[in-house]
Amino acid sequence: MNALVVYDSVYGNTEQVARAVSDVLATRANTRLVRVTEAAGLDLAGIDLLVLGSPTHGWRPTPAMRELLDRLPEGSLRNLPAAAFDTRLRGIRVLTGSAARSLAKTVERMGARLALPPESFLVVRSQGPLAEGELTRATEWARALLERAAGPGLA
Repeated sequence: MNALVVYDSVYGNTEQVARAVSDVLATRANTRLVRVTEAAGLDLAGIDLLVLGSPTHGWRPTPAMRELLDRLPEGSLRNLPAAAFDTRLRGIRVLTGSAARSLAKTVERMGARLALPPESFLVVRSQGPLAEGELTRATEWARALLERAAGPGLA
């Protein structure tokens, strides 16, 4: 299985989560970790699982992540298993927003199949750090993602 984790990070919190997710996926999949700013001309050929991560800014993903998805060729995500996560402030999602939910809806509209529901990892303040236990939760989420993606019906 070939996994690709594409993330954006402003203060390093989302990058920490992306690295934790990538490390878990790498235990059973060929895994590439790519920052969104280095993903221009992204080739999804041979990718069996796409994971997207972004901090939540203004209730949605960063502009760079939205631009990346806008540039993908039509049909490039068709039937591709995908997952999305974000980092956001602790609080009611209606007030904080969720980049992961927005990413998930976007990739589903583009034809991807969600391997797991979108997930949020919490930060203590806008600039971080991650709340206690969030990297452990990210590892557990990645393990569930790996099991789901490697199971029948997705990969």
